[in-house]
Amino acid sequence: MMWSPKTEQHESEQEDSTATLEDIEDTQQVASPVDEQAIARISEARTRLEEFASSELGDAHLVVVSNREPYVHTDPQDGSKWHTPASGLTTALDPVMRICGGTWVAHGSGHGDILVADASGRVQVPPDHPQFTLRRVWLERAEVAGYYDGFSNRTLWPLCHQVYVRPRFEEEDWLQYKRVNEKFAQAILAQVEGKRAIVLVQDYHLALVPEMIKSARPDVVVSQFWHIPWPNIDVLSTCPWHRQILKGLLGNDILGFHVRQYCRNFLGGVDRALEARVLGDKSAIFWNGRTTFVRPYPISIDPETMIPSENATVPELQRHKISGARVLLGIDRLDYIKGIPEKFRAYDRLLREHPEHQGRVVLVQLATPTRSRVPEYVKLAHEVEELAREINERHGDSTWKPIVLLQRLLDQEELAALYAQSDVCVVGSLQDGMNLVAKEFVAARRDQRGVLVLSRFAGATKQMIGALPIHPYDREAYAATLHAAIMMPPEEQEDRMRQLRADLSRHTIYSWAENILREAVQVQRKFS
Repeated sequence: MMWSPKTEQHESEQEDSTATLEDIEDTQQVASPVDEQAIARISEARTRLEEFASSELGDAHLVVVSNREPYVHTDPQDGSKWHTPASGLTTALDPVMRICGGTWVAHGSGHGDILVADASGRVQVPPDHPQFTLRRVWLERAEVAGYYDGFSNRTLWPLCHQVYVRPRFEEEDWLQYKRVNEKFAQAILAQVEGKRAIVLVQDYHLALVPEMIKSARPDVVVSQFWHIPWPNIDVLSTCPWHRQILKGLLGNDILGFHVRQYCRNFLGGVDRALEARVLGDKSAIFWNGRTTFVRPYPISIDPETMIPSENATVPELQRHKISGARVLLGIDRLDYIKGIPEKFRAYDRLLREHPEHQGRVVLVQLATPTRSRVPEYVKLAHEVEELAREINERHGDSTWKPIVLLQRLLDQEELAALYAQSDVCVVGSLQDGMNLVAKEFVAARRDQRGVLVLSRFAGATKQMIGALPIHPYDREAYAATLHAAIMMPPEEQEDRMRQLRADLSRHTIYSWAENILREAVQVQRKFS
């Protein structure tokens, strides 16, 4: 099976290889002229954001708000110990805050967080080179259980990701969600008291915060980015509190989603659920005397944070003696939206239909544990472990393990090493707002090699022409695409990877942030 970029059709929201792991490790990665252009574009995007922050933000105080904090102090006895969490959101936004400065408001979840914070919960970060303020919000255990485990992850998460997991609608969870949103709003208002401010709220945990801020401070510019899909109103309306959620989000001056379809879903939902004026030609909503602009802002990364160091590796690769095999890589949170069981079953079919791959291909699956207090995630963990065991017993032997399942946190250096030392990256999401793993894999491939297999249900597929698209529920076609990826000639790999890397260099986290902030500044001028 041969694939050609010219024959694939992708909707754009913006305008035989036998290399072993040893070959990859021994290859000296020298940037090509094309790659040098990409590096220059990334540097230019960073410089533009720096210049914009310096010249346009002026005395406006920038506040980013999220549930997850970008730095966690881990030891209740020693405040010097800290780490960065495994979070695409915080990884993406941290370099923006390092450039723009300001305050990041987030839940203080680390055991040692309170040791280093002042009386108002503030601490300067990054801990080893302070560049902005982290303002921590303290939550009680019952609040976390209701607001985070409950309404955020047992209600909104399955409601927005339509992968056939039933949302739970518990009134106590909803009440805790409101209480915690009020806590965040009060922390933000205390931070911006007496100041001109631009507040950037992040994600689904804080849907009520914008209206709370706007009611108290109409002059503060509020923008929110929703990092997950937005469903149509027929799905959303199954939630008893969907109108309150919509009203909370209409407190934003600007509301951003990854792709246009989510914007259309939101506009159509408001049109049917509320007595609001939807301005379709302007992609805006007029409600309660205010206008909310609804925009697609596909999020990205800083590609240069995924450059692998020369000697970096992951111990499990050596321990399982897979260096002579072709490496398929999956990097996912252990979440039912990521399609890990579907990936394993497609891989099992590949090994059945193409026995020539037995002993010559290994699937390395990093399944990072998450939300271990939510029953659906505990059940999924057991399913993934059992599937890996069954497939290894069915196909493996004393010298070859078809699936290497890793369930631990990897630091950024180890992640970059995994990306660089793999032949195929498989992103099999059942539904995903964007999926930054796809972009990280491309960023790490300075050798211009490697194949990206990407689910049609991930938002990233709207941008990443050059990936091999899959339908994660079509097991036969999935297995055939994995075979095509394994067998892809080096020349085609290079053509595709050059296209992917060029596109990534044009759409970085810096251009994403500049686009949002530029529109926020335009709104702020109305209040001046």
